[in-house]
Amino acid sequence: VNDILGHQAGDEMLIEVSRRLRGCAPTADVVARLGGDEFVVLLTACPDADAIAECIVRCLNVPVTIQGTVLRPSLSLGLASMARDNVGASELLRQADIAMYAAKAAGKNRFLRFHPDMMTALVQRTYMEGGLQLAVARSEISVDFQPIVSHRMDQVVTFEALARWDCDGTRVPPSVFIPLAERTGLINEIGAEVMARGMAELAPWLSRDPSRSLAVNVSGVQLQDPDFAQTVLGLAEAKGVAAYQLVLEVTESVFFDADCTLIKQLSTLREAGARVALDDFGTGYSSLGRLQDLPVDTVKIDRTFVSMVHTGNERLPILSSMINMAHSLGLTVTAEGVETAAQADYLTALECDTLQGYLFSLPQPGRRLEQ
Repeated sequence: VNDILGHQAGDEMLIEVSRRLRGCAPTADVVARLGGDEFVVLLTACPDADAIAECIVRCLNVPVTIQGTVLRPSLSLGLASMARDNVGASELLRQADIAMYAAKAAGKNRFLRFHPDMMTALVQRTYMEGGLQLAVARSEISVDFQPIVSHRMDQVVTFEALARWDCDGTRVPPSVFIPLAERTGLINEIGAEVMARGMAELAPWLSRDPSRSLAVNVSGVQLQDPDFAQTVLGLAEAKGVAAYQLVLEVTESVFFDADCTLIKQLSTLREAGARVALDDFGTGYSSLGRLQDLPVDTVKIDRTFVSMVHTGNERLPILSSMINMAHSLGLTVTAEGVETAAQADYLTALECDTLQGYLFSLPQPGRRLEQ
């Protein structure tokens, strides 16, 4: 509100929030603003704190008009009770704060009551973040490779490099540490490490056939770095990998409100010969409509569509339409999540260019690539 309408409007918003809070908790001992956009409500003789919390969530989410502009506030509310554990005032406030952040992580516009598991999750998250900061220096980041095959040619044409993190002897799922790396900015360092390791391990295989390629996932955070493209190209040259043998995989989300820096990075890479693949194709709201405008060379059909094929006798116009449309735009098509021969044969009959999935191989460390 401050940025859009000015600080006077921001003050009016705070006053309106205060008014609504007092209305929801008329018997509260204290309704106070801690600072910034944080408020606290203290109840000492309330039979149903949950009812008041529900009222606050409901009332604060009602739109408010400020200087002729209609705004809908969002909120996250944490609830903590002193009665159960007889905790001190500062600990009570800390528990409410932890519950508030849990509510925020759960999607906002809700309240959550503090539970000890929230503290455990916070400690684990803090511990994991600390470990991730040292993961590259400790050589805990490794790379597994999954083949992308031409089913018609019966050979591997690309390997996708996938980041792996082994922390204290335990493998942390990418679905856990990749989002954490993106939130903390560590994805730049980890992404560079994966790319360097992938190129180094695959360089001999790539050098034997110029049509082979290495695919690496790239996040929107990495693309915000104005030197990203030159760093990638410099790394490829140092590792003896041709730029045209690189495939940068991005999800459609990186193109939402894409700025000039991001588009420039992808354009520089494509001008040097590298290709860009749109990962998880079909899951974004605007993929189909915007595809012809995106700087991509390949689309990767998401596994949710491939899983529709059970016997191979299905009639699935969605798959044939996606493949035909991509081909009409001059793009190649890879299908992800292929797990059965029926799926592979079905997609090959639809002229899908390449396939990837457990039918061919799970992701494997570099030492098993020849096998």
